[in-house]
Amino acid sequence: MKRLKQLFKLGGILLLAVILCNFLISYKAKNKTFDNIENLPTNKVGLVLGAGKITSNGYVNLYYKYRLEAAYLLWKNNKIDKILISGDNSRKDYDEPSTFKSDLIQLGVPETDIYLDYAGFRTLDSVVRAKKIFGLENVTIISQKFHNERAIYLAENFNLNATAFNAKDVSNRYGFKTKIREYLARTKAVIDVIMNKQPKYLGPKVEIS
Repeated sequence: MKRLKQLFKLGGILLLAVILCNFLISYKAKNKTFDNIENLPTNKVGLVLGAGKITSNGYVNLYYKYRLEAAYLLWKNNKIDKILISGDNSRKDYDEPSTFKSDLIQLGVPETDIYLDYAGFRTLDSVVRAKKIFGLENVTIISQKFHNERAIYLAENFNLNATAFNAKDVSNRYGFKTKIREYLARTKAVIDVIMNKQPKYLGPKVEIS
């Protein structure tokens, strides 16, 4: 019985930590994410956070689709001049940045306005590399709101001034698992900041002209 009580107590502490981390990240991002393009400040560079285009069941990933559309919308309306796509390219047969680039070019964005970060394995990697590798001091992050809030929290803890444009979200039914994972991802983000976690890879600097 004593052991059971200890387990319940530990579970309660962990649950409270998750709730507090979620609140902290939402609070830190307050008034820094935008749904309306007219209210969004302009920035030279928009940072698109990667996602796979095709889901495991063979359909187009709506997170990908809506981030692509949001990036194009900002570029078309001169809210950003350049697009930096940061995603996973850990395997030869999986290349998030190049897929985004190809689809943006099809929409009409010139190749010269697109930059790729192939080592954006996690959100932390994406935002820290945007500063340390691509030399950004200010950036507009492009993803869904729940993801943008975490990215802003990470970016500003690594001295990158960030605002964000919220791509269209998906239905609760479609994105239920993602939303649950987000609670854990936010807890991990807070721990990473406390531990001063760094990206998996850095490398040579790239100038966005």
